[in-house]
Amino acid sequence: MGRPGFVLDVDERTPPLLLHEGEGFRLERLPLGSQVIYPPESLPAIVDLEGAIRRALLHPHGSDPLPELLQRDMRLTIVFDDLSLPLPPMRTPDVRQRVIEQVLEMAAAAGVDDVELIAANSLHRRMTPAELKRTVGERVFRAFHPDHLRNHDAENPSDLAHLGTTAHGEDVEINRRAAESDLIVYVNITLTAMNGGSKSVAVGLASYASLRHHHNVHTLRHSRSFNDPPHSAMHHSYDRMADVIGGHVPVFTIETTLNNEPFPASLRFLTRREWEWNLTDQASYLAVKRSSELATGKLRHRVWQATEAPYGVTGVHAGAPSQVHPHTLGAVHRQQLTEVQGQADVAIFGLPYICPYNVNSIMNPILVMSLGLGYFFNLYRGRPIVRQGGVAIFYHPMPHEFHPVHHPSYIDFYELLAETTDPVMLETKYEKQFATDPWYIHLYRTSYAYHGVHPFYMWYWGSHAMQHLHDVIFVGGDRSTTARLGFRAASSLADALELARETVGRDPQISYLHAPPMVLADVR
Repeated sequence: MGRPGFVLDVDERTPPLLLHEGEGFRLERLPLGSQVIYPPESLPAIVDLEGAIRRALLHPHGSDPLPELLQRDMRLTIVFDDLSLPLPPMRTPDVRQRVIEQVLEMAAAAGVDDVELIAANSLHRRMTPAELKRTVGERVFRAFHPDHLRNHDAENPSDLAHLGTTAHGEDVEINRRAAESDLIVYVNITLTAMNGGSKSVAVGLASYASLRHHHNVHTLRHSRSFNDPPHSAMHHSYDRMADVIGGHVPVFTIETTLNNEPFPASLRFLTRREWEWNLTDQASYLAVKRSSELATGKLRHRVWQATEAPYGVTGVHAGAPSQVHPHTLGAVHRQQLTEVQGQADVAIFGLPYICPYNVNSIMNPILVMSLGLGYFFNLYRGRPIVRQGGVAIFYHPMPHEFHPVHHPSYIDFYELLAETTDPVMLETKYEKQFATDPWYIHLYRTSYAYHGVHPFYMWYWGSHAMQHLHDVIFVGGDRSTTARLGFRAASSLADALELARETVGRDPQISYLHAPPMVLADVR
């Protein structure tokens, strides 16, 4: 059993602390009295994973066993999370492959021969054949691709079914094949508490007509805690849509959770507490940092994007989505939750090289903003680690780089920020134009581009933090790029704290969220 997370008070004996900054990292001495929020150490992985999957399928929560749901003449659709999870990608065989293989074996035993597999990519870019193969495994890929293994297409009218509206007037439109099936089996990886549950089908298989009801500024600003579903306006919308979907087609979900092993052995120092580094850890840090600094930008991209995580699976739960998800959240909390007393004036975050939307791609400035203000800021339960009107300091170089194939609409969205950074104005004036642009739709459907509206959603995702914070500062951030996004840049932590003093005074309380690995601050 790994040690639980804890909060360290920085004193004279505290060594320099590691902070991620994109495709690099640094050691930084924090001011005395700062609090450092450490994640729990990695929990042990399930030893007999195949057995655990089988037990989950045969003894589900709130549902008959999967074999009893499978009938010879039925239409079965197996849906799985796309490449946005987990981060970094896990070593093969991916747990989705291992679950899908067992589901297919049970379907074959029941005589089911009408089976389709769909990647729940929503408005994300399509997965390439190689990416699909890596996720589902060679055996499944060879048997089903391309005719019966594909990406969801949220812009093909003939591939969508409108199932009605919720009591709040929200359109529910999802993938037609899934909607007209006798059973949907959803295979999920829950990396954080904001993943899984009713979100899976309601978002992963949705169209823009559905997503616009909860992926908007108003809903995101009123989701008090994305990691605390009972208090999230967004999750309430997911639940309402899931109820409508469940009235048309039964959903059997399999949710899996992972431990805190996101880096291979050569990068193990990234997961260890600094005062416990041995000589090997110190040498690894120096070697990796030096080689990263000497490498060209393209080589750094290639090396980091090739990183595979040795994740272990800590939980497998199956059955009715509403019955499964509480067990999944319990497993996530056991691995990630750290109790924190009170809020700070200044929060510090080191941002890594990867987020859900730049796998095998480039972290552009909009994605950096979303990772920091949309994800890391929201890694809390109850209250943010920084008080209302406080300051957030992020470490990231914020280079002006875009992937022209994956993120074409992001390039144009970046230009809009010269006019305004106000999420409401962007939503009101430009969202529909980008969402319905024929060229963006063409690239989404035929190339590997994120949907035209996707950068707007990333900007909205950070709107809660923008409203909560008085100032946002990027240490090491490109000054022109940072200014375009409406933030400030500083060359060092000392400079950032000097800028922050305008808001929080000369002796602020500072908290550093030491992630990755994943940590969820339970702020009391």
